[in-house]
Amino acid sequence: MRIIRAADCLVMPWKNGGGTTTEIAVAPEGASLDDFDWRISMAHVGQDGPFSSFPGIDRTLSVLTGAGITLAFGDGERVRLDRSSAPYAFAADRAVDGMLVDGPIDDLNVMSRRGRWRHRVERLSGAGSLTASEGLLVLVARRGDWQVNGAALTAGDSAVLDALGRVELSVSSDVAELYAVWLTMEPRGTLS
Repeated sequence: MRIIRAADCLVMPWKNGGGTTTEIAVAPEGASLDDFDWRISMAHVGQDGPFSSFPGIDRTLSVLTGAGITLAFGDGERVRLDRSSAPYAFAADRAVDGMLVDGPIDDLNVMSRRGRWRHRVERLSGAGSLTASEGLLVLVARRGDWQVNGAALTAGDSAVLDALGRVELSVSSDVAELYAVWLTMEPRGTLS
């Protein structure tokens, strides 16, 4: 298990220059915004505007703070997300504008390169156990003081687990939130 402390995360500009993002983890390590296999980050969204386009990437967005955001896709679909919404998955190469509901938000972005990796995201609010059955499990602590297999995570910290097996979670607060991100490598096609 590798622990990533909030203070060690890299803050960088958005791909489209419209804001900043805090990179939690990326693969391969040191990959740019154009050549990552997967990426987990948090963004502060302070104004309405277009999302950066990431060709060939799937994205899941979760609202962490604020009143919410409406995603207005170029094909006419509209989706409103707030703190109570489940993590929302969509293709990151779809044209989409974000319209804030009532002031700034912070969000969690998980992205994976289609055909190489896939991901799923779940929001957890209490103690329990998870099974890491394949690939990687990344845990992002948002609220509360968590214990992950005995290792301490405070708000903003993350843990990357690449060993298979059970993961035991406990938390010392009534107000707790942690995001579990499962990342699985896509099987490679075989040559005949």
